Amino acid sequence: MMSDIPRRFEHIYYRIGLILLFGGLAITLSYGQKSSGRRLMMFGQSSGAANDTVYLDIDQDIAVQLIPFEELLKLAITNSPLIKYQNEVANSLDATYQGSKAQILQNVAGYANYSGGNQSIISSGSSIPNRDPIGQIANGYRVGVDVRLSLHDLFGRKHQIRQAYSNYKAAVIQKETIEQQIKRELITIYQDMITSQQVLKLRLIDEQASLAAYRIAESEIQKGKITADGLANATSRYIETKSISEQIKGEFLKNVHIFEALMGVPIQRLKRN
Repeated sequence: MMSDIPRRFEHIYYRIGLILLFGGLAITLSYGQKSSGRRLMMFGQSSGAANDTVYLDIDQDIAVQLIPFEELLKLAITNSPLIKYQNEVANSLDATYQGSKAQILQNVAGYANYSGGNQSIISSGSSIPNRDPIGQIANGYRVGVDVRLSLHDLFGRKHQIRQAYSNYKAAVIQKETIEQQIKRELITIYQDMITSQQVLKLRLIDEQASLAAYRIAESEIQKGKITADGLANATSRYIETKSISEQIKGEFLKNVHIFEALMGVPIQRLKRN
């Protein structure tokens, strides 16, 4: 009976040791989240530029690492190919509108010439004293304006101007619609990126805990304190948590690259100074 007491104490010490180990691991991971630079993910290879690499801290919120959202939105709109295209369309239609207003001037023509030499006309009626019946036209410059207006110009031109202006306004409104679409897309991918980062942090904690349990199981089976089933369970648990964390990591990376594509610049250029 006395020999069973040390064994009981040994079993109690073993459980206390496991509790302290897992407690210490949880505390370490908890403090690790507050420290910057502990778990970093590297980006920048997609930019293709040398020395253009940045590290995102998994333990620090994305919203804190990147510039404010309003600045991100302005940058996304500025770099959007759709916005650039719509700007050119609006400029073209504005030029058409301005041209339609000046189109009436094509019916107005001016002329100027200079006449030289003797140009005579036959005069009729009473004769002028001391003058020949043949009058001489004086030499000199002649200027004038020729104006010809059709009924279409009088009654139809205002409708053409109105149509050109409406097309221009439609292009401007379409640009505003595209800006709203970009804003909605940016809000969605920005929030998805933040959410996937938070889930990844939790999954990494779970992975580290299962890894610690797996290492303990490896050590305990060598001492004969657990069976092969115990090691298999610890191994399965670690593989499961590792697989889940890798999936979440891939989801986070995908969101980051979609975010980069929407912004039009690599994410390293979007970090706070």
